[in-house]
Parts: sequence; structure tokens; C-alpha cells
Amino acid sequence: MSLQIIPYKPIHAKAFKDLNIAWLKKYFHVEEKDSQLLENCEDAIIKPGGYIFMAQYQNTIVGCFSYIIMKDGNYELGKMAVDQDYQGLKIGQQLVEFAINFAQEKKWPKILLYSSTKLDTALHIYEKYGFTHIPLEKNLPYVRSDVKMELILE
Repeated sequence: MSLQIIPYKPIHAKAFKDLNIAWLKKYFHVEEKDSQLLENCEDAIIKPGGYIFMAQYQNTIVGCFSYIIMKDGNYELGKMAVDQDYQGLKIGQQLVEFAINFAQEKKWPKILLYSSTKLDTALHIYEKYGFTHIPLEKNLPYVRSDVKMELILE
């Protein structure tokens, strides 16, 4: 499979938004925090110090993920989505592998993420790559989140 994971460019804004909205509507609903991040991802994610990557398969954008900088300086792995028509090709796993390698290259101490017990496949992938469950804090960024995980990189 010829999957390429490429850095976000402004031309990808619509695909990033559409990929995320599709899975959110399938399993949940679009929350205020989602809208803030997706409506203007450059200002909300990249300019404060985050990153966005896109998965391209046969010249089509089929997936994405972001690293959102948190108040404590750690990064949240978020806004990961794969087009429903391309699921089952292990694109999600390749995105997670890429994300981990990127964080290691940046010498980050850990990666955090929020998820939901409704997303069995995603949780399985995260666990496969070494993410462990940690306690949720109060005032979560998303109502749907009932899982918090971390991957220690040091």
C-alpha cells in the first residue's frame, strides 16, 4: 500500500474538517471544542504550537491526526480520523506509528489522548502501541470522553 503521511497545508483544511466531522456524527455529535478546532485549524492547532498531518493514499486524502499543545506543555494526540471507505487498510495504525515516531523525534516525554469506550477499534490500536489508561480529570475538553490514555516516551 502506498500511504504517505504528509504535513498539513492550508489546502487540507476542508479535508481535515470533513474527515473529523464524519466520524463525530457517526458515533457522537460535534461539540463546541470540536468546532473551535476544526473551523480554523491553523489558528486553533498549528499557531499555538501544534501539528496536523494528513494521510494520502493514491493521491486522495483519506485520514488525518493532530497534536494539540496543552496548557502544561504536553501534547494531546487528537482529531484522528480515517475515511470510512478506507477503513480496514490499517491506515489508523500507520497514523499512530507515525505519530509516536514524530513525538520521539521531538523528544517529548509523553503523549496524551482522550477517547471513548464506544470506539473499541481505536482503543485496541492505542493499547497495541503501548498507551495505558490513566485517570480522567474534571472539566474534560469533550463530553464524549470517558477514557484518557498516555504513552510514556522517555
